[in-house]
Amino acid sequence: MALFLFLAASAVVLYLIGRTPDDKTPPSRPAPAREQQPQPFDTHSAQPTPAPIVLSGPAFVVDGDTLVIRKTQIRLFGVDAPEMNHPYGVRAKRGMMRLCKGQTIRAEVTEQDAYGRTVAKCYLPDGRDLSAEIVKLGLAIDWAKFSGGKYRNLEVADARRKMWLADARQKGRMHVWEKFEAQQAARKKQAQG
Repeated sequence: MALFLFLAASAVVLYLIGRTPDDKTPPSRPAPAREQQPQPFDTHSAQPTPAPIVLSGPAFVVDGDTLVIRKTQIRLFGVDAPEMNHPYGVRAKRGMMRLCKGQTIRAEVTEQDAYGRTVAKCYLPDGRDLSAEIVKLGLAIDWAKFSGGKYRNLEVADARRKMWLADARQKGRMHVWEKFEAQQAARKKQAQG
């Protein structure tokens, strides 16, 4: 009888050794998943968080919503200006040139767009948001899909009417663009010959 008690006690001890104090499930069922506790800081495996990319310098103006800073083409965050061959396109570029002339522009990169262009929030030396400034001048419109509507309240009253091609692009009506481009090509061909 003593041998039986000894073997039974040994089996219980071996059973308990394989369990943690708060584990109450029988060994035939898998233990429930436990929440992982944060691991202590390990200097050997720690990695720094990537620093935001910031470019700074004079800007070459491509058009009303595109700049080049330090050989990097940058698309202004959250706004849409007319293309150079569209109504108000040249005016938008000139407005952007006036804003940037002689200034050091700071561009905080946010992402790359679908065309591989760098998108950035750009700031003048006094801290003004370049996207907001070009919208306030009536030379660009808010692109809510990307800005969340941040600049919509800054638009001048007739901006969307004047920049109807940019508005059409935002609404996915590319047939309006194609029709405009075809009319421009026909006018050019008629003027040449």
